[in-house]
Amino acid sequence: MDYCIDTISEEEKEILQEIMNIAFGKAAADLAEVINIFVVLSVPHIEILNAQDLPEYLKSQVSSYDRVSIVEQNFWGDFKGSAFLVFQASAGKELISLFGEGSEDFGSESIDALEKETLMEVGNILIGACVGKLSELLGDAVTYSPPRVVTENSTNDAIPVNIFESGSSAIVLKTVFCFNERNVNGFLFLVTSNDSILWLKKSLATFMEQYE
Repeated sequence: MDYCIDTISEEEKEILQEIMNIAFGKAAADLAEVINIFVVLSVPHIEILNAQDLPEYLKSQVSSYDRVSIVEQNFWGDFKGSAFLVFQASAGKELISLFGEGSEDFGSESIDALEKETLMEVGNILIGACVGKLSELLGDAVTYSPPRVVTENSTNDAIPVNIFESGSSAIVLKTVFCFNERNVNGFLFLVTSNDSILWLKKSLATFMEQYE
């Protein structure tokens, strides 16, 4: 069977959405075990874009935020790309209490460090569970680079401009999440490019064969 690298059919999108729902459910369960609070993730949305349009697309999705905090992590395998966990800028301080730390005991410099550590911990769990489960269901294993945390950034500067080479295509897997009982919400973007799109199409076909 021939596969068109930069096209995902509607049927493939539906299958991928179902697999992502399973993966995100795993992420929510893993995070609930750590902080005893449930994270609600929306049905994922899938978009195919030219790589050069990707930064503007990501910015448009978070345009309602004045400033943002971002956890960025790259992953490697047949399924490879970048994950961006985007919060409102105040989210880190709000989330500190979930990990049992009292902000009143720390100076401003310590709070900034604690905020980054908290965001990194949440990012590690959510990104690791989502990407790991998605890869597992499609027969792959991934490794991760250390996460990078940027806090209090403007939306215009937050997203890297050159994520992929010009002329290539990118698939964006997006979900909106919020934490029950906390005023914290944001977006999770998984972004991958041509090589992984080809692998993804083949893997989705193989995944469906077990149900035929």
